[in-house]
Amino acid sequence: MIIVKDLVKNYIDDATVTAALAGVSFTIKDGEFIAIMGPSGSGKSTLLNILSFLDRPTSGEYSFNDKKIEELSDLELARVRNKQMGFVFQSFNLLGRASVYDNVEMPLLYEPSVPTGKRKQLVQKAVASVGLNDKIFAEAGSLSGGQKQRVAIARALVNSPSVIFADEPTGNLDSASGAQVMQILSDLHHAGHTVILVTHETYTSEFADRILRLKDGKLESDALVTKRRDGAGQFFK
Repeated sequence: MIIVKDLVKNYIDDATVTAALAGVSFTIKDGEFIAIMGPSGSGKSTLLNILSFLDRPTSGEYSFNDKKIEELSDLELARVRNKQMGFVFQSFNLLGRASVYDNVEMPLLYEPSVPTGKRKQLVQKAVASVGLNDKIFAEAGSLSGGQKQRVAIARALVNSPSVIFADEPTGNLDSASGAQVMQILSDLHHAGHTVILVTHETYTSEFADRILRLKDGKLESDALVTKRRDGAGQFFK
């Protein structure tokens, strides 16, 4: 699904060049659960932004589903992002005064080929998948933090994306809500979704198949996870 070769990202400020990524290479297969870890300033956010088409690399190659990012226009990237990518953010990024239904429906509004009746079915299915049927018409702002993140996951799922990007999805949650959110992401992975998670928490990273560790803009290690915790905090192979 994803092939990255010698990825470099430089930022220039007053003639000072800062290398956020310095020659990163790896491959992610369809259906994998990947955690990206590293200290502050290691390049995690920069890498996630490039992988999700929110930024472009300075040099190097990035292929997503056999499409080379450097060969696509910004408009083409936006179309691929809307159709094939879902996003879960630390800060939820919900419209607080809009209903759960309206928040989850939002990505579909940018896809005119989906008729109204089909949109309704897709929204209901996505909301049901995160266990919030009873809150579907509640204002998003009235929900708990854990419930808001589940709404964000439903929104990420509604257009059946190829990959779900989760950026510190448990960062604003208590431990119980965080475990519930991670279990949902784990269930989605086992159902066939590719999940790419950025986290600084060891607990959440252990749900992944592999952990990519960055340091000073370089890939320090790429290791399989041999033990993971389930939502109840128990380890399983």
